[in-house]
Amino acid sequence: MKIQASAEDYLETILVIEKKQGKVRSVDIANHMGFAKPTISIKMKQFRDNGYITFDAERNIHLTEKGAEIASRIHERHKLLVKILTAIGVDENQALEDACKIEHNISEETFNCIKNFYEKNFK
Repeated sequence: MKIQASAEDYLETILVIEKKQGKVRSVDIANHMGFAKPTISIKMKQFRDNGYITFDAERNIHLTEKGAEIASRIHERHKLLVKILTAIGVDENQALEDACKIEHNISEETFNCIKNFYEKNFK
């Protein structure tokens, strides 16, 4: 399933916040991503309408199976790419920035080859 990189970033952010805090609100996403709360509210409505998230009675945000699948895939890519980039000497801040760019554009085949190479040589 292919969606825009910005949408992948939102879903990954929801996953990361949920892992850290246990619950996710629009304001948490806004603070994490540096966007205005109205912008986040509009995006969350779009994500709900497209089946990526749900809201509970307290307006906490939850990833659906479809949203969690995308978020997990992007998050795995991000973490591994940061590890590899820092392992080869890239500054951590630069590695975080570059990994965010690469994670959206790399093919599944290439990522799997990188992952296999990393697991064989660095673990």
